[in-house]
Amino acid sequence: MRNSGLTEPWGPQGPSPQDGPLERAVWRLRSRACWEDAAELIAPRAATDPGAARWRTAVLIERCVFTAEGWSAAEDALRAAEALAANDEERGAAACERGHLAYLSTLLGVRDRADEARSALGRAAALLAPHSPGRPLLDFRRGLIAQHLSDNPSDATAAFRRAHTGATAHGHRLLLSFTWRHLAAMAEHDGRTADARHGYTESLRIREELGYLVGIAPALVSLAAVLPDPAEATRLREEAGRLVRLLGGVPSWLADRLTPRPTAADTPAADTPAVVETAGTPEGATGG
Repeated sequence: MRNSGLTEPWGPQGPSPQDGPLERAVWRLRSRACWEDAAELIAPRAATDPGAARWRTAVLIERCVFTAEGWSAAEDALRAAEALAANDEERGAAACERGHLAYLSTLLGVRDRADEARSALGRAAALLAPHSPGRPLLDFRRGLIAQHLSDNPSDATAAFRRAHTGATAHGHRLLLSFTWRHLAAMAEHDGRTADARHGYTESLRIREELGYLVGIAPALVSLAAVLPDPAEATRLREEAGRLVRLLGGVPSWLADRLTPRPTAADTPAADTPAVVETAGTPEGATGG
């Protein structure tokens, strides 16, 4: 789903793994698609700490990104984070999360919340300071709106470039993997295959260096689509398929695409239960 926009986690102080014991534990769980366990670890701190509450919200929204499930839990966590926000920066960060959740609900066909997404991100833009560490993520998410809900490639590219510059300045390496990925998607859309290949390669490199296992399969599939060597492209897709199976069918929107279709000889008899290894593609989410 290389053009889907379904990518972007959030750390306790920005979109990158942090250095404390709790942060490291949560990062390990998140990167291996164990979002519920990660959210449970954050829960005690999230009860009173606005930053931790937003962090927990983002972890649960990330589960929606990769599985198209868990919407109620994410919404409950978001409301709790909004209630704890005590200043413009905190309220702006919470609004950024609300805009993202509404965007995902719209993109994945759960419920059309496009107006809510735009309104929330506009509110975040008004509340966050110009040099806030949350600005790059906000720019990135506004790019997703322009790309996938407004069908405005030029605005999307400009927003992704701002996000890329900001992520570089703030040292948000995981967000950089997403800005590289989406700038590459825009280059691919424009027929600039060499630029697309470079961007997808950089995105994959960062994710591998960070150990962001759940994000590696999408990066492999995106890169495979712009490689000139069919054999190498096939190898990357096969590697992505192994990773998706390792994670139990996550990302769900890649699972069906990477699962070989059974032949008639492989189809089990009617009285033999089939083993379902992967999840289906959620309605409204299509590969690009």
